[in-house]
Amino acid sequence: MRFFPDAEQREFARSLDALLTSCDTPAAVRSWADGGHGPGRAVWARLAEAGVFALAVPQEHDGFGPLPLELAVAFEVLGRHAVPGPLVETVAAAALLDRLGDERVAAERLPGIASGKSVVSLCLTSLGPYALDADMADPVFVVDGDTLRVAAGPGPVQPSADPGRRLSRPSGGTVLARGPAVSAAAGYAADVAALATAAQALGVGRTLLARTVAYVTRRTQFKVAIGSFQAVKHRLADTLLALEFAEPLVHGAALALAAGDGGAGREIAAAKVTAGEAAYGAARTALQLHGAVGYTDELDLSLWIRKARPLRDAWGTPAACRARVLAG
Repeated sequence: MRFFPDAEQREFARSLDALLTSCDTPAAVRSWADGGHGPGRAVWARLAEAGVFALAVPQEHDGFGPLPLELAVAFEVLGRHAVPGPLVETVAAAALLDRLGDERVAAERLPGIASGKSVVSLCLTSLGPYALDADMADPVFVVDGDTLRVAAGPGPVQPSADPGRRLSRPSGGTVLARGPAVSAAAGYAADVAALATAAQALGVGRTLLARTVAYVTRRTQFKVAIGSFQAVKHRLADTLLALEFAEPLVHGAALALAAGDGGAGREIAAAKVTAGEAAYGAARTALQLHGAVGYTDELDLSLWIRKARPLRDAWGTPAACRARVLAG
């Protein structure tokens, strides 16, 4: 089995990285946290032009997919740049609508997701009552048991550990579908969301490590760089190993999902818990090695530090993922 992206996928990742490097995503995240969605929407439009959301939409509805491995490659880059917005929720909603089996709903909703014109949030009440960025998404889908509805309103925004993740409880709405097909589609959508979140967490961890390595080579103590200290080297090496171990699990889970493997859910759970814990460990390492400056909101690094733990717990807590792995 091939666990790493091929040349075409690596080139896609490089092009996304170059695109986002030119977008000043830290400024977009800060604006997003204050309720200003303009800069983030501009980034969203450029990602749509690059085909990111079309990867989750089938070709008959103006998409390229579904392509789970390409989605994982893209979301790792999105995590590297801390791109704000309901990115995971949008591709998960696309997976839900595709698997639902209702051609009318799919034809009405999926082309807008593929083109980036529709920013979507998704709440599965079995995993929690909150929808991400429901205050700016249109529409917000809610799955409660075997019922799918479009929420009538986002509800008040709740505080989050990551200021770029705006949570709210969607309320009311219009029922779109009921029955076992909704439950089955929601299960698949949750797997897609968990995979994308794992890839995003991996990207967050990579940036945290890279920026910390750069910092410890500049910061001096006793007239030498603190990166030369053995304890610092060991901490960074442990962080790198955790991320390196998570990466093939994420790609392997994407391949299993693409192949329709019956054990894909278990592989996704393993990738999710491993990548989430690696990113959270990278955040702890970054915070410790940056010292007091690591606690300041003014430092751009804080945008990644504060994202690591919410991503670790989103779409499957570590305990839930481990339980799924052990259950087979």
